[in-house]
Amino acid sequence: MTAAAPDIAPGTIGLTEADTTARPGDWVPRPDEESWWQTRQDRQALVERLLQAFTDPGAGRTRDKTRRRGLGKLLDWIQRQPGETWQDRWLASGADAAGFDWTDLPLRDRVPVRRHHRDELSSGLALLVAGQVIRPGYRWLLRQRNALMLAETRAAIDPEGFGNLDVHMQHAAGWARSDAMNKLTWIVIRKGGFVADIVVGDCVELTTALQEHHFRGSAGRPLFYAALKKAGVLPAAAPERLRVLRLDGRRSIEQIVDGYGIACRPVRDLLVEYLSERAPDLDHTSLRSVAGTLCRLFWRDLEVHHPGIGSLRLEPAVAQAWKERLAHIRDADGKPLRPRVNYRSELVFVRAFYEDIARWAADDPARWAPWVALCPIKASEVTRKKAQARVKARMDQRTRTQLPLLPVLLRAVEQQRKDAEERVNAARQAPAEGRFMAVGQGFQRCRVGQSGRVFATDLATGKRRDLTHEEQAAFWSWATVEVLRHTGIRIEEMLELTHHSFVAYTLPTTGEVVPMLQVAPSKTDAERLLLVSPELAEVLTAIIFRVRAGDAALPLVSAYDVFEQTWSPPMPFLFQRRFGTEDRPLTRSYIRECLVAMSQAAQITAGGQPLEWRPHDFRRIFVTDAIRSGLPPHIAAKVCGHSAVDTTMGYAAIYPEDVIAHHRAFIARRRAERPSEEYRDVTTTEWDEFLAHFELRKVALGTCGRDHGTPCQHENACVRCPLLRVDPAQRPRLEEIHANLADRLQEAKDQGWLGEVAAIETTMAAAQQKLTAMRELEDRRSVTHLGMPDVRLSTGRTGL
Repeated sequence: MTAAAPDIAPGTIGLTEADTTARPGDWVPRPDEESWWQTRQDRQALVERLLQAFTDPGAGRTRDKTRRRGLGKLLDWIQRQPGETWQDRWLASGADAAGFDWTDLPLRDRVPVRRHHRDELSSGLALLVAGQVIRPGYRWLLRQRNALMLAETRAAIDPEGFGNLDVHMQHAAGWARSDAMNKLTWIVIRKGGFVADIVVGDCVELTTALQEHHFRGSAGRPLFYAALKKAGVLPAAAPERLRVLRLDGRRSIEQIVDGYGIACRPVRDLLVEYLSERAPDLDHTSLRSVAGTLCRLFWRDLEVHHPGIGSLRLEPAVAQAWKERLAHIRDADGKPLRPRVNYRSELVFVRAFYEDIARWAADDPARWAPWVALCPIKASEVTRKKAQARVKARMDQRTRTQLPLLPVLLRAVEQQRKDAEERVNAARQAPAEGRFMAVGQGFQRCRVGQSGRVFATDLATGKRRDLTHEEQAAFWSWATVEVLRHTGIRIEEMLELTHHSFVAYTLPTTGEVVPMLQVAPSKTDAERLLLVSPELAEVLTAIIFRVRAGDAALPLVSAYDVFEQTWSPPMPFLFQRRFGTEDRPLTRSYIRECLVAMSQAAQITAGGQPLEWRPHDFRRIFVTDAIRSGLPPHIAAKVCGHSAVDTTMGYAAIYPEDVIAHHRAFIARRRAERPSEEYRDVTTTEWDEFLAHFELRKVALGTCGRDHGTPCQHENACVRCPLLRVDPAQRPRLEEIHANLADRLQEAKDQGWLGEVAAIETTMAAAQQKLTAMRELEDRRSVTHLGMPDVRLSTGRTGL
């Protein structure tokens, strides 16, 4: 989440900064015309025009005969209705409101009613709609299944306009293009004019009608809007995505307060002024949280139970009764359901409200002094020390439980990803309705549809499974776990990573280029850079390779921040996927759903209970493991983006053996001197030493994985060292070393140097193990270049 932005004026809700230049009137639908020349035609001219356009008089085909009879019968019935135009008579007949059963009205007096009678009337009405004689409402249009009527309408009204849109939808599947064409045709039928006359408001009006009438597939198929935008029909200021227009967007402070229905106008104005005063120091999420507490849980509750109240000076009995009500979550009848977990937090907001007014009254008495009152909440009632200690203990225990099980989780998510990929690949190779085996399970391929998704029936359970969805969920679960455990970033920071987040940093001493990951600010306004380890680079490469899907660049998508209620500009986000006919960024809810499914499939238990993994667990594990490995806390604070070391230490789960070891070290340091080096800001020299450590990790056979501040315990015997990450390019060098060791081993055996034999055999075993690791790395998928931008001029060691 980013810092709070200025309130957006009504009418620009849901728009990005670039979109706020448009006038609010641009998103209003075109008004419905009451009369136009086609609907005012007399009957003879109307019939001649429609028959000439939609029938062949000389052919004598059955369909044309049906249309002629149906048009005549329908006009006879409509002509008997009141009104000056054909549209007026159509609306007065009640057929538009009848929807699918509209033919029952003109056939009311006919007994019996045959199917061909309805077909004749439907054929005649198709001519009236395609000829723009009448313009039915969306309620009527959405209940018809006359594809021929829509096709003839496109050909008769604006064939060039619809053809141009079809060109911009060539990449989409056939069913998606047909759905988009139908929606565009409905707009033209309902509003009149041509494709070029469609405005943004018309699209919003159609989607609203689709939702009101529960039209199947209305929410997830915005291809028609994307085609209009791509073809240049909509203005440049129109949002890139239709969903931007369907969300309420950020509300002003006045709108937020008025949403709670406060009856006392002076108190309502006071709350608006108070929240406006605090808004610059709060992000939008915190602002709405404070407003909800003060408006709904505090003042509105007092108005409900004490009608006519208009002062902040509360009687002790009134204040006590309010606290008792606040302490529990209650149903609509006021019956307590359960204790309120954040009870003390809500009291803090109300106490701050009283204290802020009293403090501001000293600077601006005319504005705030009339509202100064004795706070009904004592300082002892908002003490959270015990509650925070309980939360800290619970989180530490969770971290101590999860940290040893992390390798088990990593193997599980890797295996799930491979199994899901194997299932979907085997299904794609199987014919429709054909059976196949994958991961030791039997499946039957379902009928191949136009959506591109792969479905199969599990022969063991008989359930139909979406293998495409399972493969996507397995991949993003794996990617989430790997990225979070390697970086320790927050989930919102991970979802905000883009292709532009990669920064190349050149070490000034060796000239080596080190990849860095630029993390956008989330809770704070300070961005930071993280070192990209080789393991993390492989994960990010796999993500980029997947998102690109063979294209030259990542798709540009806009992300919606549900907390800030703002849209980002189109950016190449790493965490995005194809959803229907458009690319969408992944959301927090989707990531959490993937992790829940992954936790259930992994079946990792602790104390006999299944263990559920959450995104923030990996941040605590990262901090705990880093500090246990010897990383100074103030360095860990910089890596995690914490402004205070105390925050970082709150994430670290302290083990009993760590307490003993660190206490002994503390005593030893205190005897010499009492420095506080681990609890101060990192200096330039220390940060340079931290970066310089990575210059010494490059060795002949690859990269040394030794942690910062730890000595080389193997005395530079890299072949034996388990921390060495081998480089496949150095395989000839290692094979030469292995062959040389074999010669030395034979010489030692010939000379009887038994001690030398044991040492050489140990080294040969380690060399053979690393040769195997090199072959496994070479067998993996080829690495895709990340496309790192050039180093920025402002990037430097002290700029992190």
